[in-house]
Amino acid sequence: MMNQLSWKVGGQQGEGIESTGEIFCMALNRLGYYLYGYRHFSSRIKGGHTNNKIRVSTTEVRSVSDDLDILVAFDQETIDLNFHELRDGGIVIADAKFSPTIPDSTSVQLYAVPFTEIATELGTSLMKNMVAVGASCSVLGLDESVYLEVVEEIFGRKGQQIVEKNMEAIRRGSQHMKDLLGSQVNMMQLEPASGQKRLFMIGNDAIAFGAVAGGARFMAAYPITPASEIMEYLIKKLPKVGGTVIQTEDEIAACTMAIGANYGGVRSLTASAGPGLSLMMEAIGLSGITETPLVIVDTQRGGPSTGLPTKQEQSDLMAMIYGTHGEIPKVVMAPSTVEEAFYDTIEAFNIAEEYQVPVILMTDLQLSLGKQTVQPLDFNKVEIRRGKLLLDEQPPIENKEYFQRYAVTDDGVSPRVVPGVKNGIHHVTGVEHAETGKPSESPENRIAQMDKRMRKIEGMKFNTPVHIVAKHENPDVLLVGFNSTRGAIEEAMIRLEKDGLKVNHAHVRLLHPFPTAVMQPLVKEAKRVVVVENNATGQLANIIKMNVGYGEKISSLLKYDGNPFLPKEVYNECKKGVVLNGNV
Repeated sequence: MMNQLSWKVGGQQGEGIESTGEIFCMALNRLGYYLYGYRHFSSRIKGGHTNNKIRVSTTEVRSVSDDLDILVAFDQETIDLNFHELRDGGIVIADAKFSPTIPDSTSVQLYAVPFTEIATELGTSLMKNMVAVGASCSVLGLDESVYLEVVEEIFGRKGQQIVEKNMEAIRRGSQHMKDLLGSQVNMMQLEPASGQKRLFMIGNDAIAFGAVAGGARFMAAYPITPASEIMEYLIKKLPKVGGTVIQTEDEIAACTMAIGANYGGVRSLTASAGPGLSLMMEAIGLSGITETPLVIVDTQRGGPSTGLPTKQEQSDLMAMIYGTHGEIPKVVMAPSTVEEAFYDTIEAFNIAEEYQVPVILMTDLQLSLGKQTVQPLDFNKVEIRRGKLLLDEQPPIENKEYFQRYAVTDDGVSPRVVPGVKNGIHHVTGVEHAETGKPSESPENRIAQMDKRMRKIEGMKFNTPVHIVAKHENPDVLLVGFNSTRGAIEEAMIRLEKDGLKVNHAHVRLLHPFPTAVMQPLVKEAKRVVVVENNATGQLANIIKMNVGYGEKISSLLKYDGNPFLPKEVYNECKKGVVLNGNV
């Protein structure tokens, strides 16, 4: 029996590839298996190759696998593009309709199953994906009945006849595969799973759920890959708790509307990707100088310009930190797992209101759209902190003066009121202003207000600015990353440790203000630091050099071809360094 395997389904976009992977996974998740899925898709509505790679395991997994056990192909292009991933002993299950072929090889077996023919016999070729799921069942040693609950959930509203036809498609696919396998039936049988119930979700859903749990009641956004699922989730959920979502004409409007809602006292957010973030830059400055809380989710994708809108990249980091004109206090957070995406979203709203600053919650496409098993969320951890927000009537001010909304304080945070609070009237403007908000170009006032705003950074406190796994003093290698590279790094660490290397890991969850005090001793003690990131210029490595130093021992492992890191790539880079140093 196998304790884990990798399964991929591929075909033309628009012919049910995503739903095939979804149905395959849902039943396995309910059996208690851990799953990690990554979807490769084209930047168009229909057509073009797409695939869904799923890792199934009896233990927790957080990355795509290096190789592939089973490839389910709906066309020849899928075989041509993905065959190289198959390990020795892997199999291809392909639709017999297109007369599939594989390269000359004795280590990979091809099984042609009439997906389309069986589905057509049952009434529609659209059910060929269910036939494919059934064929996979036979190889994994699963009874087709495990899919009954999933099929009823998905198709039940269409009537019992549709449910039965889809289940029959699964049964026929399974039986046909059994006939082909003969004595090799259940050739990749999975070890039994725990049966424990867990969530199965993408990072975007976790962010949206975190926004609801964190008290957000308004979202303004413009659809963009790979952020749109956040808006789609909140369109369904926010009205149920008294909130609303507005689809704006562009990202400029989205950001300024979110600022306006926050000014009115409603926790609000917007979400976009790199191109949208670029459009928001002026508004981010407005949030900073008016000291209005703001939460922005940036789901990174391949750039520049339209770039690779459906592919993995981590190239917005410098833009998020330094993109705004002028100087304002700002926070950039970077969750690395779906669970962290939920909790960090809540914390983003707390920080935005406590310090009255813009907070950018940074993810990447792999984290945002990769679907994975998630441990049950702990709602006892949910805490809502609104800082110096004053909602009650304020004391009268002599001589009819305005409320000192921007009062100079020791911690840099001024008392904040919302429109309608009696005796809280003040002026709000994007130009420099005095304590009451009235415009002022006085040099003394400018210095006082700038210093006040920047003092916020000194007092900021974060629960977990860096996820640290430090088993060793003076490790051979310190691996550093952010966002979704965590899974590949963790898996590479296990392999490196087996080879006798001492490896530590620091995954940065707070990019700005940078946690220098936490990172400096980790970097100092390591013989070598390898920074793993999906961009061409080593942006995180440069941030570390700027804030920590030790540039001579810091090297970069970069990948910017649109694909996520594989564990073997991180492993090979670290081994290469060790060989060059003559340590093994």
